[in-house]
This record gives sequence, C-alpha cells and structure tokens, in this order.
Amino acid sequence: MPAPNTFSSLGLRAELLGNLAEIDYREMTLIQAETLPRVLAGSDVLARAKPGSGKTAAFGLGVLNKLQTDAFRVQALVLCPTRELADQVAREIRRLARSLPNIKILTLCGGAPMGGQLASLQHSPHIIVGTPGRVLKHLGKGTVDLANLQTLVLDEADRMLDMGFSDELDAILKFVPAKRQTLLFSATYPDAIAAISNKVQRDAIIIDVTDDEQAAHITQYWCEVTRENRCADLLGTIRKWGGTLNLVFCNTKIDCADVAVYLKANGIVGLALHGDLDQNQRNEVLVRFANRSASVLIATDVAARGLDVDDVDAVFNYELPPQPEVYTHRIGRTARAGKKGLAVSLVEPREARRLLDIEAAQSEAIVRHPVPEPTSNNDALTPSMTTLQISGGRKNKLRPGDILGALTADGGIKGSAVGSIDLLDTCCYVAIDSTMASAAQRQLSDRPIKGRKYRVRTRRS
Repeated sequence: MPAPNTFSSLGLRAELLGNLAEIDYREMTLIQAETLPRVLAGSDVLARAKPGSGKTAAFGLGVLNKLQTDAFRVQALVLCPTRELADQVAREIRRLARSLPNIKILTLCGGAPMGGQLASLQHSPHIIVGTPGRVLKHLGKGTVDLANLQTLVLDEADRMLDMGFSDELDAILKFVPAKRQTLLFSATYPDAIAAISNKVQRDAIIIDVTDDEQAAHITQYWCEVTRENRCADLLGTIRKWGGTLNLVFCNTKIDCADVAVYLKANGIVGLALHGDLDQNQRNEVLVRFANRSASVLIATDVAARGLDVDDVDAVFNYELPPQPEVYTHRIGRTARAGKKGLAVSLVEPREARRLLDIEAAQSEAIVRHPVPEPTSNNDALTPSMTTLQISGGRKNKLRPGDILGALTADGGIKGSAVGSIDLLDTCCYVAIDSTMASAAQRQLSDRPIKGRKYRVRTRRS
C-alpha cells in the first residue's frame, strides 16, 4: 500500500502521478497532505499556509485532476494579487500538467497588452491565472466566459485585500456560477478573510498548518555601518555570507540601481528589480535569478511582491525598513520548508530605533556582528548557469520539449547541462551550464526548432 503522505495515496490520474515522479514530487508537504484529499473530494477549503509551503501544487493538482481536457472552455480561475505571482503560479501548473494533452493555461494580468490576450482568448483556455483587475476587464468586455467554471481559487487572499482588490473580487463573483468549488489560500486570517470566505464559500473546511510547520531557522546578524561605507560593507557581508541565491532589500529604487552597479563593478552578478523596469525586463530579471544565472537580486519591497523563489540562502538588508512587519516579511524569503537561512542587516546609528522596534516585535535580540574583513573568495557567488534567450515563445507553439530536443539533437548538449526552460508569450529563456553556454548557443542557432530558426542571445548583466 502507498504511504499516506505520498501522492500515490490520493487516487490521482495516472498521467499526473507519472509526471510527479518525473519532476521528483514524492512526498507531500504538510499543506498538500492536509488539503489535497479535501480538494479532490470537491470540498470548499479555506487554508492558511506560509509562502513556500507548496500550496500551488495543493490546488493545482486538484484543478488538473478533474479537468476535462477535450472541453475547451474555462474550467478553473486562479486569482493572484500580483503579475509576478500569477506568472509563477501559471508556470507551476504547466509543470504539473506536462503529461496531460493539449492543456491551455492562459495568464491574464495588467501591464501586458490587451491585444495579445484577446488573440489568445479566441480559443478558450482550460485554466485562467490572473490578477483581479485584468480579469474583471475581460469579463466586462465579454471576452472571458466563466459559465462553465468548476473551480475558483483565491491565492494569497490576504494580500489581495491589503492591495485594495475587494471591490474587484465582488464584481468578479457576479460572473461565476453559484455551483462551483472555491479554494481560498491565505498566509494570515484577518477578519476580512473570514468575511470573504463566508461570502464565496459553502461549508468551507478550515485548515491551518502554520502552527505545525517547522519553525524557520534564520540566523540574524546586524552590522554597524556608516553611510559613506554602506556599499563597501554590503559587499563584504555578501562575500562572507552569501550563497548561491541571495536577496538584497533596499528602501528606494535609486539605491537598488546604485547597489547593482557597485556589485557588478566588484565582480558580483547582481540584478536590480524596481518600479522603473517594464514588464519584459521584470520577467527576465525574475527568470534569471530563479534559474541561478545571477547570484544576487537587489529589490525594493514593492517590486518584490509576488516573488516566490525557493532555496534563497541569505537576505541582506541594505537599510532597515521603517516597519517591523516588513522586516519579518523580508527575512521570511529564506529558510523555507524547514531549511536554514541567514539574514544580515546594515544599520547606521541613526537607525537604532528601527532595530529596537524589530527586536521588540519578534521578542528576540538580533546578534551584533562586526563588518567582515574584505575578501574576494566565495565560489558560491559565481553563477553556475547562463541564460540564453530564444526569440520565440508560446505564441509560436513552442514547448519546453522542443527546446530540449533541439539542444540535445545529434549528440549536441547533454540534457544534464540544461536547467529550467521558461516559456513566455514571445520569447523563451533557457538556463545552461555556464561551461556549455557558447556551445548551446551555436547548437540552437544552427538548427530549426519545429521547422523555424530563431535568434538566440546570451543574457548578461
């Protein structure tokens, strides 16, 4: 008999189980073990779980298991608070759905041209993942039909309410059938979450795994610095404590840009994420960081909304945020799923009050550590992967298997040298072992993919 915490114990479709084994999904996380049996049984679920707990698979597998693949109509709608989170959720559902034939998953988010979305909607998708504002706009225009909706998912519902989407959610509910399954996931349970659950769900099963999740093991340091030496001191802390993936938080986009320039000048591959980037630039930055083509992401708190990258080794606060809860949110990007992590904050004497407030909020003193002595030796900071950009994407009917096949054809690049393949609407990003990047670029440039040649570029900072 299958173990009770394995996916094989759930009665999932054989195609899904086979794919889960291929992508090394063996045992369920706590949120998956608690929610998936209820979701598969058709119950409404109100679940509280921390980011990084595996909730996307919890609702994604439930949606995919009952999907009628031969019926091209919208059967599931997943609403997310930000474009970045919607993109990540869509990518994960596509990954889970790889073994199902002809599944169409469409992302509808603000910041992307309406024209392209309208063209994609000419052939109805099975699943829509989107932000409330853009989904509502399509509903108002009659370009999205939810009459056959089976499942409504509200992901990170607390953040949607915090960001002022309550009216949009109310308006969207007028377009969805009364007979449906509604899944609501939230990191917190404010009164507003209970209110929206009562409004959109029927006899919801309440699941809270936050108290049972393994406590985050985050070692916290602070280093006293001066404004004049802040960049140099940040460099020293990153070289001493940085791992393969590191987040640097700045309070302003100007500081983000300045820090990125400084780190690059000192040999560290860092990418800036802030409000001045357009959507294509944001997509590329997030992809390159997640696929390990860059070791450091420098971001503002606003720009980092929706960022969900596993295995972040360390978080560095270039400046302390004004609010303790923001600090807690920042450092919570590391030490996910019970792993260990590190948080290092640079503090000027004038910021002492912020530090005291943070310590009071978490009822724990943060260890003071001297600024590390300058060093240039930290192999972990050298990215193991390089990103190639292909000038074709989902609109060109490309699939990850097409890219992998072109790379490995005729004894070209070994499959083990290929990392993640991220398909966007008009382009594709492929992570390649850095030692094979030039050969991979030649391999893709010299041969057609599905009968057509595409331009291939190496993306660098």
